[in-house]
Amino acid sequence: MQSLRQDMAEFKQQIQKGSLQRAYQGLLEFMLHLKNHFSSRYAEYPAPGALYTGYMDMTYFSILPGCLKERQLKIALVFVYDAFRFEIWLSAKNKQVLAKTWNVIRDSGWDKYTVVEPGKGVDSVLKHVLVDDPDFGDWDSLTRQIEQVAVQFIQDVEQWLLRDVPSPRLVLAGSPTSHAEAGQHGG
Repeated sequence: MQSLRQDMAEFKQQIQKGSLQRAYQGLLEFMLHLKNHFSSRYAEYPAPGALYTGYMDMTYFSILPGCLKERQLKIALVFVYDAFRFEIWLSAKNKQVLAKTWNVIRDSGWDKYTVVEPGKGVDSVLKHVLVDDPDFGDWDSLTRQIEQVAVQFIQDVEQWLLRDVPSPRLVLAGSPTSHAEAGQHGG
């Protein structure tokens, strides 16, 4: 393993060439274009919030379809740097909801998409490759490729959630919500 000093020397050389900055800026501009595309084209799939730029590990934005949001779930449209591809993830508001959702999906046997094993640094329950080795030379074509597969993924997840499966929302024992949901009234 190289030292930070060696890595910084390599980083400096790459920065001085200029293409690293242009490529990174182009990627971020494309991700903003994609986020705006989803926001303007699909009112039912709002993409609020900022673009997460990451640490050159991933860059993503969230999409919050209504039936996912009410279950504290979200879709993440992700560019994964080391794999150099676009993926779509089913993620959650927090680790507790993520774990609960993973259990529900695992126990259901639903296997249409890759179920991600829980672990340190894992931020998704499901993932699917949208575009491997994307061609950034044609934004319209790349946008269509991503859009087609992403919309299908979102629709499949929505349909799965809307079947007769209880919401995987985490309810803490003893909270007013847990009493109401359990049909208990009073204290």
